[in-house]
Amino acid sequence: MKRWPADFGLQIRMILTLVLIGVIYLAFLGFLYWLGVNPTMLMIIAAVMLGIQYFFSDKLVLASTRAKVVTPEQAPELHQIVDELCREAGLPKPRVAVVPSNVPNAFATGRSKRHSVIAVTNGLMQKLNLDEVKAVLAHELSHVRNRDVAVITLASFLSTIAMFILQSFMFGGMYGGRDRRNTGGIILLLPVALVVYFASLLLVRLLSRYRELAADRGSAYITGQPSHLINALLKISGVMQQVPTRDLRAGGGGAMNQFYIIPQIRGRSIFELFSTHPSLERRIRELKRMEQTMGR
Repeated sequence: MKRWPADFGLQIRMILTLVLIGVIYLAFLGFLYWLGVNPTMLMIIAAVMLGIQYFFSDKLVLASTRAKVVTPEQAPELHQIVDELCREAGLPKPRVAVVPSNVPNAFATGRSKRHSVIAVTNGLMQKLNLDEVKAVLAHELSHVRNRDVAVITLASFLSTIAMFILQSFMFGGMYGGRDRRNTGGIILLLPVALVVYFASLLLVRLLSRYRELAADRGSAYITGQPSHLINALLKISGVMQQVPTRDLRAGGGGAMNQFYIIPQIRGRSIFELFSTHPSLERRIRELKRMEQTMGR
């Protein structure tokens, strides 16, 4: 079993992200209470939504990508690779799923190490060689080991609450019977909700970019070959530019990008602050630095 150093940078960032988003939403809830929103109803709805998101996130993600959990008999080579990597990483074996897509990609989901799923597309198995597939799966197992899947799912859920509250408020369903004469506050609701949403989204995306770098490092530690992941990233990103847009959308669309090893988009976003992944150049640069450190 190979071990790699704990990523305290990632752990600190995950804690800070949740704390900051929590502070933002406490302030937002205080503002809504001032406007006359029923806090009990708000807390009940948020708790129910959070419970569904936390306990059923893996099923929701698998359903959105049409992924199917496969047995060792159905996908022996894939299971053999996962078995080997789990022994190397000292992790319990997650469930294994296959996405019916020709776009090469992979993702991990689930709320804990023992309730996780590793999924790969048909395209990944067809277009990458064995070493590259191992490097990609090691990257996904690193997400499981770091527990960042559950944190990013929770943080992403919190970043959508503002829009839900805004929509419910505007339809009048969340007023609790207090007077509606606070027209000045109501006018402020839209800009305040938008600020809360974008501030939360920014924090989530900052964490998302760092967790991808942490998983890249984990892959390098597990396989001992950073170059294999470099080759895989170059292949996947190169193929992505040639895939029809409709096929990219079939993999779950933009909502799934933060889970994939490479986002299913073309080119570079002009809104780099809101990107789910660090640039390919940065990822390769970090992996090459690790390769030099490891003497490869």
